[in-house]
Amino acid sequence: MSITELLLIAAAFGFAISIGAHYTGACMGMPYAAGAIRPARALLLMAPLAFVGAAIASEGVESTVGHGILRSTPVALGLALAIVVSALVLTSAYNFLTLPTSTIQILVFSAVGAGRGAGVAIDWTTIGTLLVLWAVAPFAAFALGFVYVRAADRARPPGPRTARLGRGAVAGLVGVGAAASFAMGANDVSNASGALVMTGLFGLLLAGVVGGLGLAVGVLTWGRPLLRKVAFDVVQLDPRMAISSQLAQATVILVSVAFGLFTSMNQALVGAMIGTGVARGQSTVLWKTVRTIVTGWAVGPVSGLALGFALAALLARAGVI
Repeated sequence: MSITELLLIAAAFGFAISIGAHYTGACMGMPYAAGAIRPARALLLMAPLAFVGAAIASEGVESTVGHGILRSTPVALGLALAIVVSALVLTSAYNFLTLPTSTIQILVFSAVGAGRGAGVAIDWTTIGTLLVLWAVAPFAAFALGFVYVRAADRARPPGPRTARLGRGAVAGLVGVGAAASFAMGANDVSNASGALVMTGLFGLLLAGVVGGLGLAVGVLTWGRPLLRKVAFDVVQLDPRMAISSQLAQATVILVSVAFGLFTSMNQALVGAMIGTGVARGQSTVLWKTVRTIVTGWAVGPVSGLALGFALAALLARAGVI
């Protein structure tokens, strides 16, 4: 195995670790915020479920990343390395800043930028499909979160007990967090391991397994700061709202994955959280924090495009690509 191949595998695994840490809040933030589970237990539950989701349910999305973005089969090792390093650097930087962004959008725009920097054709049909999905997903999650809370409130009007954690609420919160963790593994592992499929180094199953291991390591070693950021800074939640938010997010993500597409865990969750907040009155939504997160979403794709282009152009000039 060449040095470039080893570097690519190491970078992809490192990126998977970063992704696992990045999405702890998006998966287990609601159970943690509501007091249904302690941080250590939340991470211990999330890690194996993320691995299983990556290992058994990610093949469609792996194929989209591996074969549907760049029109080059296989993709040159140097080009794949530029894509992964660009996305890894940016995601790690946003993790350090505890700013929730979309690693999917960073990865896709890093691939577009790197492809342009190396003179490789882009499959704009795939990019267009993803852009439409990314625009629709937060609104779909918003609507589902709104509907879930309203339906629950109609079935049993909110009162003092709504804010308390009974056994049913605890089980519901932990259950939807578990579902979101599985969905994250299926949805996000290809951000890291898709580059291994691009180059033909790994098949779809092996890419999912290796990437899933990286996700689990990231959850367990670096996940706690992002867990708190999403859990407490966006919406003032009661248990019913928390369950509805996480369930709406998981629904949107798993439907997308079923079609071989992927969308942002954070965007789906924040959309769902705002939907539940609006269902109860807009005063529950912390709009200042929402604006900060939206700014991060805007910066992520632009920075991915720029860094991917620069790295690929540099490697092309050096003769690596």
